Amino acid sequence: MNGENIRVHVLAGDIGGTTTRLQIAACGGGHCRLLHEQRFASAAFAQFSAVLREFLRNAPAAEIHAACFGVAGPVQPTAGGQFVQVTNLPWQLDSGALAREFGIARVRLINDFQAIGYAIEHLAPDQLLVVQPGEPIVHAPRAVLGAGTGLGQALLIWQGEHYEVLATEGGHADFGPTDELTVELSRYLLAHFGHASYELILSGAGLVRLYAFLREREKAPESATMVEALRQGDPAAITHAALQDGDPLANRVLDLFVRIYGAQAGNLALSAGATGGVYIAGGIAPIIASRLETDAFRQAFRNKGSMSAYAARIPVTIVTDAEPGLAGARQVALRL
Repeated sequence: MNGENIRVHVLAGDIGGTTTRLQIAACGGGHCRLLHEQRFASAAFAQFSAVLREFLRNAPAAEIHAACFGVAGPVQPTAGGQFVQVTNLPWQLDSGALAREFGIARVRLINDFQAIGYAIEHLAPDQLLVVQPGEPIVHAPRAVLGAGTGLGQALLIWQGEHYEVLATEGGHADFGPTDELTVELSRYLLAHFGHASYELILSGAGLVRLYAFLREREKAPESATMVEALRQGDPAAITHAALQDGDPLANRVLDLFVRIYGAQAGNLALSAGATGGVYIAGGIAPIIASRLETDAFRQAFRNKGSMSAYAARIPVTIVTDAEPGLAGARQVALRL
């Protein structure tokens, strides 16, 4: 892109419980050129402002015209903008305070899954993997959900020329068992946590909970490697053991995770009337994409009684791009 076409510098962020990603891009003429990008371990900082100060210290000097941050937490409107208490961190973000501290004229905070939703229209075909082709209806509602540190969900509604994205906290909805095994799982969660929600299962920590549940239920043997990994609460060890090592218990854990993931994706499809499609995003989906392409996932998605045929017509697609939240936040910043 020629320098003369550059009109604005935008700052975009994807703020999660595990990782915070920030970037500055120069945009104009319908294109953006990346100037600087960096990622940080969120837990290493007491507040988001400390992360942003570090990022800007390393970035090339440039006036930032607008900023948008996708944040893992519910966004509350304020007199001067928006406020977010991050769900899995002790961070509090206020758009007005950030604008004043860092001298940015326009700052907006959105939910992290809103940011992913805004990216959907701009993803290339090679960033998407179709699980169920369905029969998409043009401009119909869409939905996005994804397991990562937590379980995010958002709705996409067509508004004139593009989709607007509505944040939800539907990941915290009550878990609904579908067979005897998941009835037992519900009882297990109630006994240990006092409630049973989808986020307690469909998340990194949820994989660890499923492993503990099945290990206890089946009195299953486990390797020394898995004992140590689970002692440290490392969910990646479970997916690695299942997909790479063929560990029997880890495989049963992943199978159960996939079936519950499919069931909740189908629940969201019905609740949103998402005949435009359901998109599976989040940090875990690209890692287990081979399992999400299976009949087990599709059958769980479609198993909706009298609405099974309706669910079978809804397209389901995995977002394989590693950082769609940044792309969505950048789009929102450009609109500012």
